[in-house]
Amino acid sequence: MSERTITEIFEQISQLKVVVVGDLMIDQYIFGKVERISPEAPVPVLSISRREMRLGGAANVALNCKAMGAEVCVASVIGDDEHGHTLRQMLQEQGIDTHLLRSSPQRTTTVKSRVISRGQQMLRLDEEQTDPLSSADEHPFIDATLRFLQIHKPDLLIFEDYNKGVLKANIIQRIIEHCKHVGIVTAVDPKFENFLAYQQVDIFKPNLKEVTQGLALQIPVLDITQLNEVHNKLSEHLQHKVTLITLSEHGIYYCQDEHQGIIPSQVRSLADVSGAGDTVIAVAAMVYAVTKDVQQMADWSNIAAGLVCEQAGVVPVDAAKLRDILIAKS
Repeated sequence: MSERTITEIFEQISQLKVVVVGDLMIDQYIFGKVERISPEAPVPVLSISRREMRLGGAANVALNCKAMGAEVCVASVIGDDEHGHTLRQMLQEQGIDTHLLRSSPQRTTTVKSRVISRGQQMLRLDEEQTDPLSSADEHPFIDATLRFLQIHKPDLLIFEDYNKGVLKANIIQRIIEHCKHVGIVTAVDPKFENFLAYQQVDIFKPNLKEVTQGLALQIPVLDITQLNEVHNKLSEHLQHKVTLITLSEHGIYYCQDEHQGIIPSQVRSLADVSGAGDTVIAVAAMVYAVTKDVQQMADWSNIAAGLVCEQAGVVPVDAAKLRDILIAKS
């Protein structure tokens, strides 16, 4: 692929309108030093030096899309609480549209706090609510989202499911049905709870663990024959177009009709795998939306995931660095 073609694809991606629907969260990092044991209990005492808050979950998917230059809107229900206000502000500071972001007094904004000392994670604290949306939150959320899709007709909609209660089966089905009606490409990064609810989605992107859990099967050998069988089983349930399975250190598998393959992992210096799946679904869905080329979709998203794994914590893809690598590789 020529440099000109790569540049043209990046330009097309920058013109996309993307909606990200799902479970938004804050990833908080608490850094400090441990120099003594508590006199109250046999636990270390952390002297906090600084805190960082980053966009996580579906918010990180949105941030990755924005980092690639797309126009992005998030659709979700978060808590009407301090963390919810902070999350909304963080999204707006990144230029991400929050018109479809609803605040509910019945919900708790998800925050994952990681306590880190000397480069090692000591503890993770989760503040979250995983109950499904109540009817009072669900119906206005669906109505507003469908109205937005009808009026603005975005190019792409990505579901990011973290099993936190926003993506109920009814919400999933109604949004996919409406997207098909108005011609919007759909993609999902699923979790176990609603694994087979994403019927007729365009791109289905689980990881290997989610596939084995969701289909209740074992994959004895990670080869193309076994993974093609997985694709066929998924197709029986979902009638989707594209299967994209991340295989951890083994790379990524893709399949659409007769186009299929496994691309080896692209990580050069592994630091942290947090958020890599968010990067994969964001880059893969956008590349597919503009090229409809599944091999290119898998290749670009695989390289992008490798880039974010080279940095500590949840970070979005560096679009300029990704472009340079793709050009050097071409």
